[in-house]
Amino acid sequence: MEFYSYWRSSAAYRVRIALALKGLQPDTRYVHLLREGGEQRSADYQALNPAQLVPVLVDGDLKLNQSLAILEYLEALHPTPALLPKDLKQAMQVRAVALDIACDIHPLNNLRVLQYLTGPLGLSEQQKLHWIQHWLQQGLQALELRLQKTAGSCCFGDEVTWADICLIPQMYNAVRFSLDLSAYPTLKRIYQHCTSLPAFMKASPEQQPDAQ
Repeated sequence: MEFYSYWRSSAAYRVRIALALKGLQPDTRYVHLLREGGEQRSADYQALNPAQLVPVLVDGDLKLNQSLAILEYLEALHPTPALLPKDLKQAMQVRAVALDIACDIHPLNNLRVLQYLTGPLGLSEQQKLHWIQHWLQQGLQALELRLQKTAGSCCFGDEVTWADICLIPQMYNAVRFSLDLSAYPTLKRIYQHCTSLPAFMKASPEQQPDAQ
């Protein structure tokens, strides 16, 4: 199994957490998204993933992109420890929160979006930061209200699920972009708990060999 990652990619961070929780150690290949204009734009990598994004998981003849599809595959292949509740309704709630983050919050502060803002659109670094913080605030406020009803030490009770796996990289971004977290006490509590767990520490951006 091969895993293509970049240390600061939120989507790759999600997969790293899941791999660590399940005790899996794939052959990790590092794709630097900034070096020489972005190694994801090379012909070899485009052949692997035409979308020019990370992560990608290769397992035999399977080439799988999209972090949540990879989580689904890992869950089916290695069901222990379970990262989705067995109860259907609870599992759908977890999926919904994971998708809130992966589909509605994360794309608006993705690297290629930020590069477009300061490139073709000509925004300043301060204007870019305002963009990032605005959309983080919108998304995190909704999550705070939603998870107040379900959270224990994790998003849903005290067991790690896909919701936590998606939330922690997004909270890492919020810290990175100097967002005041005082308005999100539930999210902050979950973030502090999860980042103290060994699998999350192993998967953290600064612990990656390609971190710069």
